[in-house]
Amino acid sequence: LQFVPSRNSRQFRPGRERTLGFALADMGNPFFVDVALGAEAAAKELGVGVVIVHNGEDVGREEQNLDLLVQQRVHGIMITPVDERNPRLEHLVQRGVPIVYVDRISGDRPCCWLATDDRAGGELAGAHLIAQGNTRFAFIGDDRIARQVADRLRGFREAIDAAGLPPEAITVIPTSSWKIADGRKAGRQLAQLAPAERPTAVFCANDMIALGMLQELLHAGIRVPDDIALVGYDDLEWASVSTIPLTTVRQPREEFGRTAVRMLLDEVEQGAAHEHEHVVFMPELVVRESSNAKR
Repeated sequence: LQFVPSRNSRQFRPGRERTLGFALADMGNPFFVDVALGAEAAAKELGVGVVIVHNGEDVGREEQNLDLLVQQRVHGIMITPVDERNPRLEHLVQRGVPIVYVDRISGDRPCCWLATDDRAGGELAGAHLIAQGNTRFAFIGDDRIARQVADRLRGFREAIDAAGLPPEAITVIPTSSWKIADGRKAGRQLAQLAPAERPTAVFCANDMIALGMLQELLHAGIRVPDDIALVGYDDLEWASVSTIPLTTVRQPREEFGRTAVRMLLDEVEQGAAHEHEHVVFMPELVVRESSNAKR
């Protein structure tokens, strides 16, 4: 019957078990796993349970999982949405289900959300690669995949522009996803170029793409960072232990999850008195061996 308890009836009472839901866009991406681990750790500290569902970047699966969480009578839902504009999310908010958007912001809906300033992250990557003396760049990622990719590319372009370099200094190689295989494919494209035409610096939309890129470049005999400097995004655990440690833009992944739990619990406990929060984390450049060749 699509019944959802009213917000006022959902206040915590002594002895009542508290459970939150977390709908993750893709648990195949270690970034989201780290976010979930942060949420789980915070929930455990606060005596709260978390039901985690995996949407596999599939809108239909996401809708099924949201229905499942509502049926489980969770007190509220944290979500990294597959489709930020999915009307099902707005429907849940209208029916009184507290929702916190994590990393992927859903327009102007009256909800709490938290994200990273990805434009600033792209700018950090660009400024670093320019400081290394590079003048030919590539960006690996498709801004149609997600808002975050578009913001990272925009910040990267702004850094190039601020250095007085022409827009054509950047070549954008689109990918179909965030996965390692996409990085390998893009790496093969770069390896086929003559050295004089090849970019000397590459900024990847995330670390998984960057690690695939790194594997393919090394396989082709292209030296990193001597021939191509490489920067990723996220600072996954793998980044520091790859064959050549990866320079990357760090996001506070576990802090995302911890903050989401706090925000959601506050909304559930405060009810109508709750004021929605919007939290923007600032990224941090972590310089390692993959980018530090001076030209």
